[in-house]
Amino acid sequence: MAGGGQAIFSALDNAKTQSYHFKAIVIAGMGFFTDAYDIFCISAVTKLIGRLYYYDPTTGKPGAFPKDIKNAVTGVALFGTLAGQLFFGWLGDKLGRKKVYGITLVTMVGCAIASGLSMGSTASSVIGTLCFFRFWLGFGIGGDYPLSAVIMSEYANQKTRGAFIAAVFAMQGTGILVAGLVTMLVSKSFLLAFPAKPFSANHVLSTQPQGDFVWRIVLMFGAVPAALTYYWRLKMPETARYTALVKGDQKKAAADMAKVLESDITVEETSSTRVVDPKSSYGLFSSEFMRRHGLHLLGTSTTWFLLDIAFYSLQLTQNDVYPASGLLHKASSMNAIEETFQLSKAMFLLALAATVPGYWFTVFLVDRIGRFIIQLGGFLMMSICMAILGFRYYDLRGDKSKCSGNSKKEFCDGHQALFAILYGLTFFFANFGPNATTFIVPAELFPARLRSTCHGISAAAGKAGAIIAAFVFQIYTQDGKNIKQVMLALAGVNMIGFFFTFLVPETKGRSLEEISGEDKDFGDKRTAPNGAEERAPETEMV
Repeated sequence: MAGGGQAIFSALDNAKTQSYHFKAIVIAGMGFFTDAYDIFCISAVTKLIGRLYYYDPTTGKPGAFPKDIKNAVTGVALFGTLAGQLFFGWLGDKLGRKKVYGITLVTMVGCAIASGLSMGSTASSVIGTLCFFRFWLGFGIGGDYPLSAVIMSEYANQKTRGAFIAAVFAMQGTGILVAGLVTMLVSKSFLLAFPAKPFSANHVLSTQPQGDFVWRIVLMFGAVPAALTYYWRLKMPETARYTALVKGDQKKAAADMAKVLESDITVEETSSTRVVDPKSSYGLFSSEFMRRHGLHLLGTSTTWFLLDIAFYSLQLTQNDVYPASGLLHKASSMNAIEETFQLSKAMFLLALAATVPGYWFTVFLVDRIGRFIIQLGGFLMMSICMAILGFRYYDLRGDKSKCSGNSKKEFCDGHQALFAILYGLTFFFANFGPNATTFIVPAELFPARLRSTCHGISAAAGKAGAIIAAFVFQIYTQDGKNIKQVMLALAGVNMIGFFFTFLVPETKGRSLEEISGEDKDFGDKRTAPNGAEERAPETEMV
């Protein structure tokens, strides 16, 4: 590797943890906070939107989305996310991480606001507008996956790189938590201002018209945290690894990183010319890439794909599973806004008790026990928990016939506390497991000029799994039936992910250049007095 470049990378890898590292975590992490909030807040308000726009008095039941409409509302953002991951991942390698980073944020802010302003004269036009803007919201969200991961990995030092990338991703858990909290606060405020009788007492007046403001406010709030970090994203310098390895401008890379690291990095002035092994300039579709990283990309893509089938099946179907776990009362015993409050409360408590702790266990342990062990153990424990929930589903859930006529519970005489614990443990081991590691490892394995693209491909494979969760598995949970079969199927999916993890190597404790093989691809040469070529000495950091 070129001597000047080696000095820059050595400075980055050996830098002490300092204030800019934490600043970068907040700037990149706030994008993930917004991503998670925008994707998962829709689960908290779908029942409310269904009551408002799809009430049919002939059914004798509260209004609810038709299955295909519900799948579209909750899943359309995932199509946008998949497209955004591929497009912005590729663009981040072509134009640079910094240039693209602001575009994704503006897209998220604009579409989050527009989603809450979805208008129309009919239910179909309102939902159609909502789906349109949520697709483009997902497009912006998709860009944040590869860019945030790669930026953090290229800024971080070697010793704590995994923890820093995991900390960025942990903001996803905070976003899920805040989605529940904001929905709780907004719905509770409206519930106090506009009380109503439960659906069982009054089918029509139990759905407050003011509930239309609730879901709109919840969706638009997603723009606030993203907008707050826009200025700081624009002020971030390009990563030194991209500037040095892809653009070949080592002086600028050194100058940028000297400001960031609050130390001087010098690049030796020599008459040397940069020597590049022809094999080091391989492209994504070359045989050389397939030889070096083909199995790695297969491993990161398949594990993320399988993980997201399970993870998004759990996240998007929470409002269908909660009655079985005892966390949510039956719909007829509540009015529309009260149901939203109770649903968001359950989401908040689950995130607080299981989802968020799982992320931070990864942050604290990923650089100690490694990515491989965490991912392997997470897949295994998720599979075990889901298998127990599947095989013992009816015993744990209870039975409708055991409930008295005035009972608020959907199911009675089961072991619902154990159900809730097992369900929560599944979330915990997803996040202290493959949900975090599948995000971390693609940002470390691949060479700088293809790093963002390969992370985007891996993430897009994950979103393909999420789409299957939204449009296949969610269909089988909406009527409360077949949840047993879904849990057993997901247990099998997790076991497949367990075995595909063996395609992904451990990256703990190694520099990005060592992991990707770039340390062997570049060098400096100069001509000695006798005419022989010799390597230039590495520049020292001052």
